[in-house]
Amino acid sequence: MDKFYLSTIDENAHILAKQHGFGIEIAEFCTPWFLDTDFEKVDPLIREKLACSDRFVLHAPFSELFPCAIDPKVRAIAAERYRQVIQIAQDYGIKKIVVHGGYNPRIYFPIWYTEQSVLFWKEFVKEIPEDMVFCLENVFEEEPAMLTEIVRQVNDPRIRMCLDVGHVNAYSKVPVMEWLERCLRFVAHFHIHNNDTSRDAHGQLMDGTIPMKELLAVIEEKCPNATLTLELMNAEPSIRWLLEEQL
Repeated sequence: MDKFYLSTIDENAHILAKQHGFGIEIAEFCTPWFLDTDFEKVDPLIREKLACSDRFVLHAPFSELFPCAIDPKVRAIAAERYRQVIQIAQDYGIKKIVVHGGYNPRIYFPIWYTEQSVLFWKEFVKEIPEDMVFCLENVFEEEPAMLTEIVRQVNDPRIRMCLDVGHVNAYSKVPVMEWLERCLRFVAHFHIHNNDTSRDAHGQLMDGTIPMKELLAVIEEKCPNATLTLELMNAEPSIRWLLEEQL
């Protein structure tokens, strides 16, 4: 289980991580005011969770952050938040950070999204420490090239992908296994959860239309250095399933 992490959207993630040897993905900073007014309150709670494992991922804030924005002042706000995240990650000893690409199909043409994202990340990557990686996570992106082209054109090992298979299943017409095949060489991290395609349910690994055993087998074979987070509100049933299936 050394490649698997548990998201702290499950309030018991740190307990389960300690019990089963998982890493921890810190999700508290998805809530942006924890970076500011409430930091002193949340910091000791996060440090308590970090004490339960020896490997970590940090999920950056994403609300109203658009690194893909056409307006440079809007991109500047995203950069400011990401600088905060870098500082906090360094303080916690975290080297891998997940960020959302910011695509909204009601605002951006896909070509604009990719073009503006490349401009942002080519500039911002200069501020990312050499030993740190930012993983761009898909949410509403309709097809893989929208993100793979960003990573390919930025062409820096500090910018990789986080492939969220539940988001693919809910929001893209391209099948999950095709996304996986087309993204393999760009992915450093996965968010793993399941659904029936009708909504982003963050369902248990064994409950949904994603062929999870096949997916995990391909990841193990073709993307052996990637890490995987179970992004579940209640991870324990899926942990039991993983252990039973010897995955």
